[in-house]
Amino acid sequence: MNIDDLKFKKLDINGIKTLVSWAEKEGWNPGPHDVHAYFATDPDGFYGFHYNDELIAGGSIVSYNGNFGFMGFFIVKPPYRTHGIGRKLWYHRRDKLLSRLHKDAAIGMDGVVDMQPFYREGGFEIAFRDVRYERKGSSFEIDKNISPIEKEDFENILAYDQQCFGFSRPQFLKPWLQLPLTKTFKYVENDQLKGFAIIRKATTGYKVCPLFADNPTIAEALYQACLNAINDESLFLDIPMSNEAAKALVKKYEATYIFECARMYYGTPPTVALDKIFGITTFELG
Repeated sequence: MNIDDLKFKKLDINGIKTLVSWAEKEGWNPGPHDVHAYFATDPDGFYGFHYNDELIAGGSIVSYNGNFGFMGFFIVKPPYRTHGIGRKLWYHRRDKLLSRLHKDAAIGMDGVVDMQPFYREGGFEIAFRDVRYERKGSSFEIDKNISPIEKEDFENILAYDQQCFGFSRPQFLKPWLQLPLTKTFKYVENDQLKGFAIIRKATTGYKVCPLFADNPTIAEALYQACLNAINDESLFLDIPMSNEAAKALVKKYEATYIFECARMYYGTPPTVALDKIFGITTFELG
């Protein structure tokens, strides 16, 4: 196969479904309903290589209003690996995303350990390690300040999310909150939002996506609410290792290490409240 014959094309929602199906086979444990939220976030944010009209590789290059980009879901169909397709696709995606962003806008991604040297070659630098932990659900008494997120909470949730993500992303957050089988929790004290958590159904168990809180006590209460909501299924939490309180949380609850990535940025990293991030939203869209 001559890789010069590959065609770089924008993917429609069916193409994204194909990427998700590949990710499931790879053991990435995506959610069964993720596709619709991903597509709603940026319908122009997914590209791939086609060979003889067959999609053989792809990934996300999502733009948040031109102010920030995120690359994820980077995957090559197994029969087409080791031919240099992945390298070619990655640079095509990076450059396409740069063309969609404002001047000096940064790009984020979560890179697996083995690929980090390659991503550094492409201009990305590590900001912090992020590690996935697993724990089985169990029964807890829920803090009186915790309740489900309602429609009228959206603007407050959006503002809190911006502190931790660095940019406003209503086009992502609104469908994300409405995914089937998703459970939501907010912590409100004296009419002030002091943290929130979302868990969504994954192929196996549930994923926390995200867990943001003002302090470790509130984060623990929200984590307990998440664990309480899923019976004895697995709950996966992706923590930034720069947050010592997040590390202490998974240690206290004897969560099991699964694997790690690193949050990497091309350009100047966004300003985020890292001490409030106890669980990252996604490795695919940030």
